[in-house]
Amino acid sequence: MGAHEKSQGNANSMQRVKVYRLNEDGKWDDQGTGHVAVDYLERSEEMALFVFDEEDNETLLLHRISPDDIYRKQEDTIISWRDSEYSTELALSFQENTGCSYIWDNICNVQRSMHFSSLNNETFHTMNSELRELPAVELSTLPIILKTVTESGLADQMRLTELILNDQDFFQKLMELFRICEDLENIDGLHMIFKIIKGIILLNSPQIFEKIFGDELIMDIIGSLEYDPDVSQVQHYRNFLKEHIVFKEAIVIKNPMVLSKIHQTYRVGYLKDVVLSRVLDEATVASLNSIIHSNNATVISLLKDDSTFIQELFASLRSPTTSSESKKNLVYFLHEFCSLSKSLQMVQQLRLFRDLMNEGIFDIITDALQSQDKKLVLTGHPHNVLESGPKPSAPLCCSPGRNSTFRTFG
Repeated sequence: MGAHEKSQGNANSMQRVKVYRLNEDGKWDDQGTGHVAVDYLERSEEMALFVFDEEDNETLLLHRISPDDIYRKQEDTIISWRDSEYSTELALSFQENTGCSYIWDNICNVQRSMHFSSLNNETFHTMNSELRELPAVELSTLPIILKTVTESGLADQMRLTELILNDQDFFQKLMELFRICEDLENIDGLHMIFKIIKGIILLNSPQIFEKIFGDELIMDIIGSLEYDPDVSQVQHYRNFLKEHIVFKEAIVIKNPMVLSKIHQTYRVGYLKDVVLSRVLDEATVASLNSIIHSNNATVISLLKDDSTFIQELFASLRSPTTSSESKKNLVYFLHEFCSLSKSLQMVQQLRLFRDLMNEGIFDIITDALQSQDKKLVLTGHPHNVLESGPKPSAPLCCSPGRNSTFRTFG
């Protein structure tokens, strides 16, 4: 399958942009409007930026992503670079800043992979590395595991990532050991496990993130990060997530994948913004943002394709038996649903808004504008519902201390 076909099939990776090229007079020429994606070149392992014309799907731009520091992100909606193939400056102007951030994160991830691949090819096999296997996960081996994780060079970090991923039970065993240390109040062990988990997160491996951010492990992972030796008091992140953030659905979401993504996104955002905000490097933050963006797109895609869900939402909004408080929460839900749909391809956004109009969204907006609740009036304004609105990092949920319709979390 060619890159063009794959990109068309992956709508969530497509973002609407204008392509500009700097001419000899120092002015930017508009090269056309299309949708951009990061994908493999056909019959190649190289990654590239593709922009396909939104009218005829012809290729407006094909740019092989370079490992060099040539890319610049400007004003939240522009990515520019000096392109040696075209011998000029090129720029992509994005319709949405979320789309710009998503493609920027993808470029950064591709560059990071290229650097690691280069290091692997040129350095790894020539080093006298003794990292053959991981020690068994036991209390007595924690110092060795810690030394392996925190003192490995870049080449050994690649080998370390591979060894961790090949050990199917590594994280389960480590979290079992964490619970034992916590029960025994073994502070030294808890401090070592904190440093091990922090070091593993900073390896910035998407495959490792997929494991540790799953429903089975993530709360224990967050628990292990409560024992930072550089902080005088033990933190209480799990208590906050379990007791103070309560999941409050404005309308029942039955799809287990949607619920799992909602919970995961909030917890990843909480880990990024609260738990490890002091220690994460820029590359790891970019990877976590990519997870959040991807989850947002998945949630909205799954909900928009569930006709029963949309019908039930509007039936509840129109029902005379729905309480005023519930209707208010449903309007907030609809507002956030529309805001998060910015992660969809423009064609999908238009189809979604068409479906919402067919269901009677403007009647809902009219009712909201007549409310005595000023916050609800602001939320129900058509500009806020269908055009702009906030772009929260976690879908259908609230941030700590904020009252939300989708969810205050759990």
